[in-house]
Amino acid sequence: MSKPIMAKATAVWLVDNTTLTFKQISDFCGLHELEVQGIADGDVATGVKGFDPIANNQLEQSEIDKAEADPLHKLKLKFNPAAVGEEKRRGPRYTPLSKRQDRPAAILWLVKFHPELTDGQVSKLVGTTKPTIQAIRERTHWNISNIQPIDPVALGLCKQSELDSAVQKAAKRKAAEGSVMTDDERRKLVTTEQSLGMETEPKIPTAISGLETFSLSDDDEKEDAIPDADSFFNLPNDVEDDEDED
Repeated sequence: MSKPIMAKATAVWLVDNTTLTFKQISDFCGLHELEVQGIADGDVATGVKGFDPIANNQLEQSEIDKAEADPLHKLKLKFNPAAVGEEKRRGPRYTPLSKRQDRPAAILWLVKFHPELTDGQVSKLVGTTKPTIQAIRERTHWNISNIQPIDPVALGLCKQSELDSAVQKAAKRKAAEGSVMTDDERRKLVTTEQSLGMETEPKIPTAISGLETFSLSDDDEKEDAIPDADSFFNLPNDVEDDEDED
């Protein structure tokens, strides 16, 4: 555990009961320095009751005394044996209720434009389950006909840096497997900054040696001209005579 529990309430207590600098409190509580300054000014965390880190066995008084005497001293969280061995919760991220209806559109965008991403990567990016991803990937989802692909970054389901990181991991996996990628796939396996910095590849060659431009002469145009429909009915006289003899 690197940060105290109830970090904002702990910051409120430290602002009210110590002479620590905003920088020291922000580093200890994992908050922005301006946010701590807002707490001191009464603009942030109004109505939040201070949480005593000493009484709750998160900080020693001697540690506060050292920090007050030395503005460069960083507060150290008190060792808690009960927290040893705890790991970050695994699984899909929490998605707010207001954005859960956008997840199918984000999943469809990812499987369409980044098929190299695994189901696990897609699950972490948008906070969904693998059966849902598989259903959309195989187009067996109950509402697949009404789902339109939308960038998950634009929907606010993940950050651009997170998407770029996942794409880079997919690129390394592709390289390790030794699979051949097309030019279009290579473009997808780069970050946004790299893609924007790349030159646009011409779709049609601008010049090929051995090929020359040419124009049709008047005779060629006459030969290739499509005959008029009336000409089929205005037959020459010799052709009409032959038909009469028959």
